[in-house]
Amino acid sequence: GTITDEDYSNIKYEWRKHARLQVFMRDLFREKNPEVKKMQDVKNLQQKRGEVYDDSKKEEVVEMLKEQYENIKKILRFYIDLKEEYYTILALWIIGTYLHNEFESFPYLFFNAMRGSGKSRTLRLVCKLAKEGNVMASPTEAVLFRLTGTIGIDEFEGVANKDKNSIREMLNGAYKKGIKIFRMKKRKSLEGEELVAEEFEPYRPVIMANITGMEEVLEDRCITLILEKSAHPVRTRLVEDFEENSQVKVVLENIVKCSLCSVVMSKNINTLWNNYISNKYKTTHTTHITHTTHTTQTTLHKALFDKIHATNIIGRNLELFLPLFFISNLISEKVLDETLKIAKGLTSEKKKEQGMESIDVMLLDFISNQPEGLVFQSVKDLTRQFREFADEGTEWLNPKWFGKALKRLNLVIDKKRKGYGIEVILNTAKAKEKVRMFKKEDEDAAS
Repeated sequence: GTITDEDYSNIKYEWRKHARLQVFMRDLFREKNPEVKKMQDVKNLQQKRGEVYDDSKKEEVVEMLKEQYENIKKILRFYIDLKEEYYTILALWIIGTYLHNEFESFPYLFFNAMRGSGKSRTLRLVCKLAKEGNVMASPTEAVLFRLTGTIGIDEFEGVANKDKNSIREMLNGAYKKGIKIFRMKKRKSLEGEELVAEEFEPYRPVIMANITGMEEVLEDRCITLILEKSAHPVRTRLVEDFEENSQVKVVLENIVKCSLCSVVMSKNINTLWNNYISNKYKTTHTTHITHTTHTTQTTLHKALFDKIHATNIIGRNLELFLPLFFISNLISEKVLDETLKIAKGLTSEKKKEQGMESIDVMLLDFISNQPEGLVFQSVKDLTRQFREFADEGTEWLNPKWFGKALKRLNLVIDKKRKGYGIEVILNTAKAKEKVRMFKKEDEDAAS
């Protein structure tokens, strides 16, 4: 449509307001920095302080990243006794907290260990090195979504309890961008008090530690590290002096510059990955970036993407590890290869554990061993047999739960109601197909 005189007037007003703001910020900067005489001097001073990135610094930034990665591993090795691959994961994760907003999602860390295994020390040290780390116990939901920076939750026992429902639900979504939390807040106005919606985004790096284990849905958002009790003659005798340690201080002074690594990373790298997968499997993909740009950028990352694809890590596990893959690729090809191997191993272990513990997988296994044919069977009898099969005597595993599970897994061909309950014809073929699929995933992850 046409621009009216009123529209033109409003546009001029906004531009003048913007210009006045620029002048104000320039004058404020000059007041605090007397050495600045011209706007060019402002830029030069910011570049000198490391506040502005230019292309000539690319190699310098990458070298700085490599140096900080090695320094962090040295500090971790000094204080805590872990499996060697855990040092790599923790160092990459710590660096990732400074690049957190560059990713669409970022994995939680979960330390699971028996008492006296060093999980609390590990959590506190990681939080000390991470961006704006805070360690707490028994946090409330209000505290969690109002805090910024990295959050460490120690002694996070009873995660599945009803009193932790709100915290658990918030954490289930906070590993990914886009989740919003709204709370009503009183605000004074000319008419008196009014309620206004206050918006929070809980997306932030989180570490959790406990003895008893993690609730299943929340654990699915975590990279889980099992810590073992150490008998190391030196590390077990060290006390925590993170605040006074000179190496820790040096790392903290320099690691903040890791935020500059965001300019070394490719923008829209998730989109580039999706294009790579779409082209590889020849599916259609619509995007706002031009096809030429896509092709060029995807080609530049093909070696990286080929290696990630070769791990056969998919779904949520891929989503969790992608940020660490991208960071390790910035450091060196050697660190990338090491990270891919570690991720493959951790994913394989996780799948085996989930396969053994998941009640749905056990149910599929149970149904796959039932006789084939269009024969009606009593849900009550099947429930009793499954409880023996699963060695599970809890009250919740009853005919009502069993019937809903069969429906959810689409394992019922037909059903009918009798005076003594429900009878069903089981889809054993589908159950066998699903069991084969799980076994194939485990074989792919182990290969």
